[in-house]
Amino acid sequence: MDQVAGQSANAQRVSRIQAPLVDSVSCYCKVDSGLKTVVGARKFVPGSKLCIQPDINPNAHKSKSSRRERTRVQPPLLPGLPDDLAIACLIRVPRVEHRKLRLVCKKWHRLLAGNYFYSQRKRLGMAEEWVYVIKRDRDGRITLHAFDPIYQLWQPVPPVPGEYSEALGFGCAVLSGCHLYLFGGRDPLKGSMRRVIFYDARTNKWRRAPDMLRKRHLFGSCVINNCLYVAGGECEGFQRTLRSAEVYDPNRSRWNFISDMSTAMVPFIGVVHNGMWFLKGLGSRRNVMCEAYSPESDNWTPISNGMVDGWRNPSISLSGQLYALDCQDGCKVTIYDRETDSWKKFIDSKIHLGSSRALDAAALVPLNGKLCIIRNNMSISLVDVSSPNKHVESNPHLWENIAGEGQFRTLVRNIWSSIAGRGSLKSHIVHCQVLQA
Repeated sequence: MDQVAGQSANAQRVSRIQAPLVDSVSCYCKVDSGLKTVVGARKFVPGSKLCIQPDINPNAHKSKSSRRERTRVQPPLLPGLPDDLAIACLIRVPRVEHRKLRLVCKKWHRLLAGNYFYSQRKRLGMAEEWVYVIKRDRDGRITLHAFDPIYQLWQPVPPVPGEYSEALGFGCAVLSGCHLYLFGGRDPLKGSMRRVIFYDARTNKWRRAPDMLRKRHLFGSCVINNCLYVAGGECEGFQRTLRSAEVYDPNRSRWNFISDMSTAMVPFIGVVHNGMWFLKGLGSRRNVMCEAYSPESDNWTPISNGMVDGWRNPSISLSGQLYALDCQDGCKVTIYDRETDSWKKFIDSKIHLGSSRALDAAALVPLNGKLCIIRNNMSISLVDVSSPNKHVESNPHLWENIAGEGQFRTLVRNIWSSIAGRGSLKSHIVHCQVLQA
């Protein structure tokens, strides 16, 4: 009897020290996914050691299983289709309907709020260009308007933030194709500003960006290699006219000073052409001057040639050619001939709209490979410059007029203003840019 009892006791001791259910060097996350703590695993697997693979999370098995469960519960973007096919369908929806897509569900809202959706639209050639107009109304307030050239509709956009609702002399530029930046300027009460904000065409929201290094207004600005350059302008103080210049890199989210201009200047016209930034304006002695900046050498060079002499505002560089408008209503386009160093008449619409300030051409921007002329009454004309040998008489589609917002209403108002002796137009376009999404 004692021998049997001794054998059972030895069997119990052997069972207590038998090998663990898993290898002793295995991590606890492989023991049981239902155990909440590693301490709990030690009770069931005596002799197990700490995980010797620090890059493995002990809770990885549990998190992966819970992630799979959430994936099973989440509905697809489109019922009956994998998400990749659903995205391929959604990116083909016209941009004018994107505001409605965001309201369908949270999953669609997150999709359209990210960069992947719009990067795929751009990669497949689905991205659409809209014209954004920043206008000063008759009461002096700044408003933003967006025009869809495909459906020829003005689309609602969020109002300009309060700090720029009445600002004067501020800059405007586009970075990354979809971010509309407003920077600098002068507040009627606080004076010159360093503030920078931008509108995201993809999310339809305004955001804040790092301030400029120097307060300034009435300055020149341009975009080269997706970097924002500003130069000159004015600021309150003893040295009112500025020589300083700076650049903003959106990838680093930082401003840096660049070389100062040769002389202080208040620019009134500027363009980027052949990799150079040309600025024309008034010097400290109110003399007309022009300088060109090279980003590669970080150097300013005074310019005096036929281009500067015949240079008019607005102007634009498109496909290696420099264009400008030759009349107030923008019905004649000139082109700079580098060989003869002179400006030549390029195209004439043969239609003169009138001398009212409401019909003045305020901006010239590129839109879908064409020249886009925007006037103060928000009317728009498209000029096809892809075939310079064509004439308007032989090709009537070369010059296309688009009826903008309030064109008839503005015309009637101008007639009544002229009759009443109020010919001057207080409402006018300040800036105009093209955003892609």
